[in-house]
Amino acid sequence: MKISVPLINGLLADEYGKYAPANLMLAEHPIKSFPIKISDAPATTKTFAIVFVDYDSVPVCGFTWIHWLAANIPATMTTIPANASRELNNKFVQGNNSNAGSLVNGNPAISSGYVGPQPPDKTHHYTLKVYALDKQLPLENRYWLNDFIHTAKDHILAQAKFDIPSRA
Repeated sequence: MKISVPLINGLLADEYGKYAPANLMLAEHPIKSFPIKISDAPATTKTFAIVFVDYDSVPVCGFTWIHWLAANIPATMTTIPANASRELNNKFVQGNNSNAGSLVNGNPAISSGYVGPQPPDKTHHYTLKVYALDKQLPLENRYWLNDFIHTAKDHILAQAKFDIPSRA
């Protein structure tokens, strides 16, 4: 399985991150998700799941920052369009991001679904993983990453990873 995300000069486009225009921000966070193209998924794929995290955040905040969790994306949706997190949120479930955690105590309006990169110190390399699954998972909106890990166990047919740099 392969995944791709369009980059501009090797970086995530500004509209999906820190330099998004004001109309694409909510509670001072970028909320327009980037497009993802999925190819060569196993024929038996029933759903896809997305995990988008920032391991480069560990020196800044002490933990891996979760930017987007999505699951039960129909296998027919091999092109996930830009802003799917907001515009297609009735087509799949979305989990909590790090703004939902008690250590962050973020704005509830942005605690679930996509919140884009805002690296404070230098270019961060974000990790996008897409999973092909053999079933729809018993997850509901606002699930946690650990819920996905436990319920997806033994149901992952394939996975692909794509590193996405975003500028500070």
